[in-house]
Amino acid sequence: MTVQANDPAISVVSEKPASLRPILEWMARRAEPIVIGLAAILIGLALFSLFILAIGKSPAVLFQLMYTGGFGSWFSMQNSLSRAAPLLLTALCVALPARLGLVIIGGEGAVVLGGVAAAAMAMPLAGFAPVFPTLILMGLAAMVIGGIWIGLAGFLRHYRGVNETISSLLLSYIAIALMNQFVEGPLRDPASLNKPSTRPLPADYMLGNIPGMDVHWGLLIGIIACILSWVLIEVTSFGFAARIAGGNVRAAQIQGLPVGKLIAGFTAIAGSFAGLAGMIEVAAVQGSANASLAAGYGYTGILVAFLARHNPLAIIPVAILLGGIDASGGLIQRRMGLPDATVLVLQGTLFIVILFFETFYGRFRIFNPDLWKRSL
Repeated sequence: MTVQANDPAISVVSEKPASLRPILEWMARRAEPIVIGLAAILIGLALFSLFILAIGKSPAVLFQLMYTGGFGSWFSMQNSLSRAAPLLLTALCVALPARLGLVIIGGEGAVVLGGVAAAAMAMPLAGFAPVFPTLILMGLAAMVIGGIWIGLAGFLRHYRGVNETISSLLLSYIAIALMNQFVEGPLRDPASLNKPSTRPLPADYMLGNIPGMDVHWGLLIGIIACILSWVLIEVTSFGFAARIAGGNVRAAQIQGLPVGKLIAGFTAIAGSFAGLAGMIEVAAVQGSANASLAAGYGYTGILVAFLARHNPLAIIPVAILLGGIDASGGLIQRRMGLPDATVLVLQGTLFIVILFFETFYGRFRIFNPDLWKRSL
């Protein structure tokens, strides 16, 4: 008598249970940046606490005030979100070139020039042209100038071998000098006596607030930019080619990938986001281009990008966190008698520790499935 193997009346369980290894590998690879990132933050906070103790203040009180000033109420939360808006865009200025292995730290220059370009575009249009087209043209002008400025660093890196970190930083100083020249010269409003600035935007041409919130539309623009950047990197062939080039430029060239165009393109896109941040500062916060554009958002964006491991989606919560820390500076100054720059000391401490902890990635066996035994 023969029994058909496919007889539905016979149920024979002969398959081996599914392995847990793929799930554990997925969890381990994604846990590494979270665990190491949190460890870096905790160590940074501990070192900063030692500094606060050394000057005779209480770290517990400081951190409580930091939370209260940044997230303790709806008012402080809205203030933090407003400060996070430019950080979203300046962090992208660092994160996008980083996928190609480039370290761009000159976003501050693109911010100030983007603000000046937006103000210059608005001067002949405000009061005559419709509001929405004027804001669109201001944004485009800022993005073009910012893209050219940071794209120049990428061009020099690929075609002339100039280190992009140094060139982008030096370009920031040039950009600030150009801003001062324009604001104090041909673009200056004669009515701005004590603080030179361009002609202020009419109230109708200011970028308004999100309905129901005292937070300007720049926050939503920044979040959309982060989402689009993630799609660019993770979904498109352009982003895939950039990741290949970032892993091994020589291998990418052998495969025929246009490395030069990738570098120039990604740095230009990154710069356009930083330039857009400058436009938002002019149209939503300052109302004109002036020295306040150089507020350090470009430099804080470096810390945001590194904390987020250059992941555009992770930039969103990190920028809000750093925005809250920045928003608490005034409260710390009033309640503890510390200078407003105390939060800058904290940011600098965190940045140094985060750079140090970069050396730990790939060194722990638990996060590296390739080193696990094959028994799972």
